[in-house]
Amino acid sequence: MNEKNVLQWGGLSSLALLSVLLMPAQTALAHGYLNDPPSRAFLCQKGLNKDCGGAQYEPQSVGETFKGFPAGAGGAPLQGPVDGKIASGGIGLFSAMDAQSATRWHQTEIKDRNITFSWHYTAAHPATKHEYFITKNGWNPNESLKRASFESTPFCTKDGGNVLPVSGERQACVIPQDKNGSHVILGVWTVGDTDAAFYNVVDVNILAEPELPGGWTNVGSISPSATLLPGDKVKARAFTTSGESAAHTVEIGIDNAQEGLPQNWAFKLAEKINATQTLIQAGIRNEQGGIAPVKGQNNLFAQKDSGVVRYELALDVKEDTEARMALSAIASEYVLEKGLTKMRFAMIANRDMNIEATLFNTSNKPVGTIKTLAKGNSNWLEMDVRSEPGIHHMILLGTTEDGRTTRQDTQPVNLTGEGGAKDYHFVFPDGLASYEAGTRVLHPQTGEVYECKPFPASGYCKQYIPTANGFEPGVGHHWQTAWDPI
Repeated sequence: MNEKNVLQWGGLSSLALLSVLLMPAQTALAHGYLNDPPSRAFLCQKGLNKDCGGAQYEPQSVGETFKGFPAGAGGAPLQGPVDGKIASGGIGLFSAMDAQSATRWHQTEIKDRNITFSWHYTAAHPATKHEYFITKNGWNPNESLKRASFESTPFCTKDGGNVLPVSGERQACVIPQDKNGSHVILGVWTVGDTDAAFYNVVDVNILAEPELPGGWTNVGSISPSATLLPGDKVKARAFTTSGESAAHTVEIGIDNAQEGLPQNWAFKLAEKINATQTLIQAGIRNEQGGIAPVKGQNNLFAQKDSGVVRYELALDVKEDTEARMALSAIASEYVLEKGLTKMRFAMIANRDMNIEATLFNTSNKPVGTIKTLAKGNSNWLEMDVRSEPGIHHMILLGTTEDGRTTRQDTQPVNLTGEGGAKDYHFVFPDGLASYEAGTRVLHPQTGEVYECKPFPASGYCKQYIPTANGFEPGVGHHWQTAWDPI
């Protein structure tokens, strides 16, 4: 693993601290998040979104930065979050929120254009206003969120009166009639007594039937998600109330690498639908009511006589038969010191891959693991191992970034030296909700194992707030109330 990867987690606290230091001191007390419809960060806490970083624990702190989106007044420089970091507010601890693809985040279905927004405030400050922006028609869901992704004006604004907002207050708004399918709504709570605002993104799938002229009804969308390879196929499957309609189902094949780019195959599919169908059209509606394909997300419209009520997109992708991956440069043995060692080894591949390496002991229990994105032909990896001497097995799994191909390599590994490893159930704070009397956890900061005390002290084992936790094993001020060292 290169130095950048090794330091990645260690740098998060510094980035978050820097972001806080750049803000006026009084903003630190204002916190809140959109809970209806739920923000991207709130769905991390609820478990519907995965791999969220710090947002899983602090949805109320996500998106806090300077006010002024989308631009400063009177031609001043841009204000608010910078492009590409709108979802996180530029706070390093929440940078996972800025990941963007057509399939990355759970989407909340919106079936009524008359929508109400509700915020939950953990530390409310006076609000001057709440604004709601939405992505443009034809926006690219596989590009990072920028100002250009959103309409330049909010579709709904609520005056805050510079008074304290109340959690659960309902703000009634109407989603524009021309918005259908996958979109991102950006809610902005502008604080009245500081220089801050909170920016919360909401991932939605708008299914509300639009009132469209010409007898057209929105029945789905073509959301360009993955990059495809020559030989792959994409099918827009049409469904009536009776089942799939072969007459209105349209398929295209990918002939070359250029066609496989997400925006290009979406455009090609939309063009073929329009060329082969009369009662179905694909594209974006203009002000005159015309429908034309774009290189991005395209909506699907149907006439009532077609009987089509919805479309589903199906990808038929082929395995990348040329993909290769293998373990490399593993030492003949690694020496344990008090049951601990660092294993340094390499892997080689001819594709960029998401890598997961796991070392199993003689009981097939994982005693070390590492996950990373391996770019380039050769990558050095470093794994912390806690085990006993003996023959182990290293299993390396690599999945290409497009997810279509997985490769595996397994090699034996001999660990020598002295034992001393202690058995544990979780690496803190993994599995937090299941902690009970007798649960053993390894704390990565101290390298020690702790056991949750019997009832009633065991109730404290589940209490964990990343920013202030007195019961964190081996670290918190009151950890000995809940834990025993092993």
